[in-house]
Amino acid sequence: MGIRKLVASLIVFLFYAQSLYSQDLSAFEKRTYKSATGQVLPYRILYPINYNKEKKYPVILFLHGAGERGNDNEKQLTHGAKLFLTEENRTNYQAIVIFPQCAAESYWSSVIIDRNKSPFVFDFDYTRAETEPLKNAIELVKKIAAEEGGDKKRIYITGLSMGGMGTFEAVFRYPKLFAAATPMCGGGDATQYDKRVRKIPFSIYHGDSDTVVGVKESQQMVDKLKSLKANVRYKEYPGVNHNSWDNAFAEPDYLSWMFSHKK
Repeated sequence: MGIRKLVASLIVFLFYAQSLYSQDLSAFEKRTYKSATGQVLPYRILYPINYNKEKKYPVILFLHGAGERGNDNEKQLTHGAKLFLTEENRTNYQAIVIFPQCAAESYWSSVIIDRNKSPFVFDFDYTRAETEPLKNAIELVKKIAAEEGGDKKRIYITGLSMGGMGTFEAVFRYPKLFAAATPMCGGGDATQYDKRVRKIPFSIYHGDSDTVVGVKESQQMVDKLKSLKANVRYKEYPGVNHNSWDNAFAEPDYLSWMFSHKK
């Protein structure tokens, strides 16, 4: 009898989760983009309520984590989408939100990862070639900003885990593109960061109990940005593991902080 109740509860939970997930996927239009090199890039896009192409909207580029990699574009809204879908946020923070897809064996960042250690050990070195997924994502956000009513002075980037690493690297490689950046539980090549990024505001988040990407990865980037006299704020959540984005997306000023910045 206990097993039957458990199974029934599980079915209800899965039905509810699937309904919520489907709702998220239907709100974000599914598209593909052919890059300059001929690659087909799947992505999802959320337009503002009463979208008018003649207006100028902020553009948000969202880089998912490694767990959402793949070629079918079906998993990438696992984290973060609900932040942009609430009625309040869609009303008060109207923006074009882009979720590009990173292929199964690809990375947003040029980092090399030793997965045999916990936390994983990361070798950040931006002297390596930029990855194709990051190039494509930047190409895509520029195209949409130029052709679909995006405000080029209000292009923002956020990402979590591998996407957080990609956020740091994207700002390093394209310092004139973004008005603000919000990396989560990631890290970057602090040795390469220089004064080019001083004018870009950062809001960085990490859990102090992260056993996937160690908290020191974000701390090193914060220290580097402070040494450059950059505009940086840092939130470290006590007792929180690698899913610190759940806390970050619940911050009441997450979007208001981002939207307050303009190039």
